Amino acid sequence: MGRLTGKVAIITGAASGMGLAGAQLFAREGAKVVATDIVVDVLQEKVNEIVAAGGEAIALKLDVSNPDSWKSVVEETAAKYGRIDILVNNAGIHIAKGILEAELPDWNKVMDINTSGVWLGMKAVIPYMQKNGKGSIVNTSSIAGIIGGISDAQGAAYSASKGAVRSLTKHAAQWFAKDNIRVNSVHPGAIFTGLAVNAGIKSQEEMGSFYVNHAPLPPHAGESMDIAHAYLFLASDDAKFITGVELPVDGGWTSN
Repeated sequence: MGRLTGKVAIITGAASGMGLAGAQLFAREGAKVVATDIVVDVLQEKVNEIVAAGGEAIALKLDVSNPDSWKSVVEETAAKYGRIDILVNNAGIHIAKGILEAELPDWNKVMDINTSGVWLGMKAVIPYMQKNGKGSIVNTSSIAGIIGGISDAQGAAYSASKGAVRSLTKHAAQWFAKDNIRVNSVHPGAIFTGLAVNAGIKSQEEMGSFYVNHAPLPPHAGESMDIAHAYLFLASDDAKFITGVELPVDGGWTSN
């Protein structure tokens, strides 16, 4: 038996990077995975690969900033599987503009997806978890929600949005503990994903070379599966007495 056998998990931003790694790992651990993303063609290809490898997964289009889109996804999930046990709010974006450079549309776009998307996801899913009598929510923040400097890669709105997710997670953990719903946050540091590749970084080691003075643990940058394992731990019953915590996965950056 896997650590998530019999559980139904919704994962946002699952077409690539950390969300995809989470979907792959959750499926291997026995979950029925509802993989969601706005890029539905790529998402379907990845879900097909999960199914071909023996996992159970479906692909659903989701705009996390749209409450009607959330309503459609949770209703379809409940209709197919009868329950929702896990929500991983992984979807997010970054715009590398500081306080003086950013314009209001930049700010609003980042906040809509990174923060409002998390709130809307919890708002949509928690009533189903209350019916189940339990549930686990994992929200993706960032070390940029804890510390300043280059941790936010020059993104003022990103830093603010991830700080909001950190606080919102603790709020939800307190208010829904009575329903046996656990709510925790994961805080990635430097992680080698497709975004890094698109920025011209060719390897995890190359990315780590930029952060050797910040994250003391070699190779100084993580990979998507490092975050997926954090998602798995907090989502699973291994963490059944853990709620309201922030789990940095950052090679020791926040301890430096």
